[in-house]
Amino acid sequence: MSSRTLPLLFINLGGEMLYILDQRLRAQNIPADKAKKVMNDIVTTMFNKKFLEELFKPQELYSKKALRTVFDRLAHASIMRLNQASMDKLYDLMTMAFKYQVLLCPRPRDILLVSFNHMDAIKDFVKDTPSILSQVDETYRQMIEIYTPLSSGEFQLIRQTLLVFFQDMHIRVSIFLKDKVQNSNGRFVLPTSGPIPHGTQSPGLIRMFSCCGEEQARLQFQTGGSYSAALREGSFEMFGDRVVKLGTNMYSVSRPVETHMSGASKNSAQHIKVNTTPNPLAKEELNLLARLMGGLERQGPGGGPGGGPDSGFRVNLFATDEEEEEALISRPDELSYGVINIQATKDQEANAVLAKIMGEFTEAAELPLPPPSASNKGEDLLALMDGL
Repeated sequence: MSSRTLPLLFINLGGEMLYILDQRLRAQNIPADKAKKVMNDIVTTMFNKKFLEELFKPQELYSKKALRTVFDRLAHASIMRLNQASMDKLYDLMTMAFKYQVLLCPRPRDILLVSFNHMDAIKDFVKDTPSILSQVDETYRQMIEIYTPLSSGEFQLIRQTLLVFFQDMHIRVSIFLKDKVQNSNGRFVLPTSGPIPHGTQSPGLIRMFSCCGEEQARLQFQTGGSYSAALREGSFEMFGDRVVKLGTNMYSVSRPVETHMSGASKNSAQHIKVNTTPNPLAKEELNLLARLMGGLERQGPGGGPGGGPDSGFRVNLFATDEEEEEALISRPDELSYGVINIQATKDQEANAVLAKIMGEFTEAAELPLPPPSASNKGEDLLALMDGL
């Protein structure tokens, strides 16, 4: 498994989330000022400096449950609210879109170009807010610095890590079904024709070499596909033509988007059960969540701070409220993710709750005690949240 996968997974899923929310905000005729505030607040939280410092550390992927919790909180980082059924649908659309993009990448290195497509679109969402734009640009620089020097083998390992993460997710999405790129069982249909990866030759030729490296014979074979050469390589710089279109906004043209679960698969293939075994990466996951939560201003009853003029509003990812309610009722039990609500303030009650949570994770996971020179996990987390 690659220890450099988590930032790419987070940024690409976050980009897909912003595409979907932008489409729904426009479809529900949310006032422009409120829609802009939602997008700005979410992007600000996504690219919080302390959060990204933790995110870009080499580490294994977090559990599906922990990552889902991050996006639950991220989606509610502003005045917008989603009920549980709409949040499920949002996350399903995010994960299936990025899974399809990973599967279609002509070569593993192009996952970085897909990430840059998402980053380019995010920059466009906040182009009128220089302070947020600078946050995104700083993330660009980090990605270029960290990922462009990686070898093709390291990108292949990143791709395999992503595919392992997505392998049990087979949710059917209406756009993919209508375009016939997804079967009724939720599995994707991969093309056997099209442009070949940049720097490679068209399939159909086998060359045999001697032990000295001299070519001795050639054999032709039927490939069963039609191929065209790649025009050029996409730009891995902060600005430029990415060439690869994967990762761009497929909701820019208004199209109804639905996710579906067949009756037989509600309890099996379409959604995997969440593993309730304690995660040995508890410290890292909670620190990641703490940084995300700590960067948010506490919302008042009205949605804005103290319930002020920025009154909250609800976004529905279904066509009608009735469909949303029906989806919530038929929601499988294994999708009942427990979200820990933590108030990131300097009061004794919040500190006690966090200390209790940290103690439960430490005891359940049977983690070894840190050496005397290492910082205590609970104290480290509390100090971090007190500083935000």
